[in-house]
Order: sequence, then structure tokens, then C-alpha cells
Amino acid sequence: MITENFVKKIFSSRLVDTYVATAFFSTLIFFVFNANAYTPLEMIVGVIFVTIAFKGLCYVMISLVILFYNLDDKKESIEFEKVSSRIDSLLNELSLQSAQIRTKNVMKE
Repeated sequence: MITENFVKKIFSSRLVDTYVATAFFSTLIFFVFNANAYTPLEMIVGVIFVTIAFKGLCYVMISLVILFYNLDDKKESIEFEKVSSRIDSLLNELSLQSAQIRTKNVMKE
């Protein structure tokens, strides 16, 4: 759940697309400046290969970030929130019961 939210935030920030687009255009500029050394077919294949390679590298980097990120703190905070919400609901029930007992005592008097 925490990992899914993290990945969704990364993909919604369009960071991956920006990284891949930067690699695409930098490779394209490289081949334009070195047009004398490469044939058009080599340029097209090179741009496609580099773009695919950088997208794969980006996914590998995201998976490594997820792998090395310590989720223990997040798990503890989620468990703490669950426990604190349960304690709050129990306290609310206790205060409701004590109010009912007081009203019954007032009604008897």
C-alpha cells in the first residue's frame, strides 16, 4: 500500500517521462552533431535503443529506491494511527456510557 502510493506519486509527477525525454533529445542532439560519422539507419536505431535503455534504467532506479527505502517507520506510523483511532473510539464510547449513567441518575432523583 505504501509502496503503491509512492510509485503512483512518482509516475504522476511525470519525472520518468522527463528523464526519458531528456535522454531522447540528448541522444538526438548527439547524433545531429556527429552526423558525418553515422548513417541515418544507425541514428534511428541508436535513438530508439538509447530511449528504451534509459526508460529501463529509470524503472531499475525506481525499484532500487523502493528496495532500499526503509518502510518500518511508515508501518509504525500507520499502526500508531490505527491504534490511536481505536483508543479514541473507545474513549468516546466510555464518555457516552458515563453520560447515559449520569442521565439515569438524574432521572431517578
